[in-house]
Amino acid sequence: MNIVLLGAPGAGKGTQAQKLVEEFGFDHVSTGDLLRAAVKEGTDLGKEAKTYMDAGQLVPDEVVVGLVKERLGQEGDGAGILLDGFPRNTAQAKALDEALAEMGATIDAALLVSVEPAVIVNRLSSRRVCRTCGYTGTADDASCPKCSGEMYQRDDDKPETVQNRLDVYAEQTAPLVGYYQEKGLLREVDGDRPVDDVYVDVKDLLSL
Repeated sequence: MNIVLLGAPGAGKGTQAQKLVEEFGFDHVSTGDLLRAAVKEGTDLGKEAKTYMDAGQLVPDEVVVGLVKERLGQEGDGAGILLDGFPRNTAQAKALDEALAEMGATIDAALLVSVEPAVIVNRLSSRRVCRTCGYTGTADDASCPKCSGEMYQRDDDKPETVQNRLDVYAEQTAPLVGYYQEKGLLREVDGDRPVDDVYVDVKDLLSL
């Protein structure tokens, strides 16, 4: 079963993906991981991607689709693949579908972890990280509960930065929701609840 993960930054899709990996053996594949692995291994696509990355340019869609296609072709005995970070827009989604069709594969579901923007802004802007050990906590942590180190707020978690990330998501990625909905593949879950409650519904929606 091949699944596309959808959801705004901070919605919690990564957390749900990890639970699916642990229980069912899904392979959680991010485009960043694919690019780094291909470059490290020196594959043809990796070499091509590296020329763009070294120049500080975005890797073209066709290269990323090729990497995803290669990865899906390596699928073993696991439950399937969770695609995280690709596609980012409808053009990429169509390109991915065409590439997969050539190899007799498909996207079986698009899982949307839905959370209201205001909740995400509050959730991320209250996050704090330990400078010493990297522990992730909240603004309620005066010091790190693990090593007593200093807790600080990352620039990415400041309210104005979070809002900007949400605006970019809404403009570029949110249209994917409509794309997969029209194809009858969208599975939406309310992510503004306890993690385990969300996970129960995720498994039900994916018939797992």
